Amino acid sequence: MTRELAPEARGPVEALSPAASAAAFVARETAVASPPLVPEVRLHLATEVTPLWHATEAALARAGVPPPYWAFAWAGGQALARYLLDHPAAVSGKRVLDLAAGGGVVAIAAVRAGAAHVSAADIDPFAAAALRLNAALNGVAVDVITEDLTASAASGAWDVIAAGDIFYERAMVDRMLPWLRRQAAGAAAVLVGDPGRAYCPSEGVEELARCLVPTSLDLEGREVREARVLRLLPLPGGAEVDASQDGE
Repeated sequence: MTRELAPEARGPVEALSPAASAAAFVARETAVASPPLVPEVRLHLATEVTPLWHATEAALARAGVPPPYWAFAWAGGQALARYLLDHPAAVSGKRVLDLAAGGGVVAIAAVRAGAAHVSAADIDPFAAAALRLNAALNGVAVDVITEDLTASAASGAWDVIAAGDIFYERAMVDRMLPWLRRQAAGAAAVLVGDPGRAYCPSEGVEELARCLVPTSLDLEGREVREARVLRLLPLPGGAEVDASQDGE
C-alpha cells in the first residue's frame, strides 16, 4: 500500500457508534469481490480500485484504523476455506471456531460446508465489522467474538478450530501457538492454512492438503503461492510450547 487515503475516506463516520462507524468504514472503503480460490464466497475486500488498497499504514493510523489485514483474502485462509468446502466432513455437524478470522472467509466456508455452529474471533473492531457484513453478504449465520480467546483458558466449546495465515509474525505466534497446542491436546481438531510463513511450525503438524493460490504482486511479491493445510498435533509429552522457530 503506497498512497494516502482520499480526503473523504480518512476515518470512520464521527456521528455513529463505534460499531456502526467501523461498519460504515468497511463498506465505504472496500469492494465486494470473490477470492480467486474460493469463488463461492463474496467478501468486502480492498482492491486496486478502492481507497483502502492505496492507503499507507501511517494514513490509516492517523484515521484510527489498525492495519487492515481483514481487507485481504490471504493465501493461507483461502487454502483452508477451499479445503473445508472440498472436504465438508471435516466440519459437517460440528462446532467450529475461526480464530484470528479477519474478514471471515474460513468461517463462511465452514457454514457452507455444513458446520452446526460457527464462531469467528478477531480482536480488531474493523475485522468484527467486516465479519458481520461478510456473513450477511453470504446469507450465513456466524457468531462474532471480539475478546482475545488466547488470553483465557477457554476450551471444549468447539470441535474444530481453524486458523488461516497466522504464522507471519513472531509475537502473534508466541501468543497463539501455545493456546492452539492446548486445544489440540484436548478434543478439538486444529486446522491451519499456511503459505510458507516464517514462523509456521515444522514439527507436530500433519499435512492434509496443499494447493497453489493466486496472489497479488503488491501484497506477496509474487503471483502464486503454494499453501498447505495442516492439522496441528499435541506436542510429545504434553508440552505446550514449541521449540524456537527461525524466521526467514
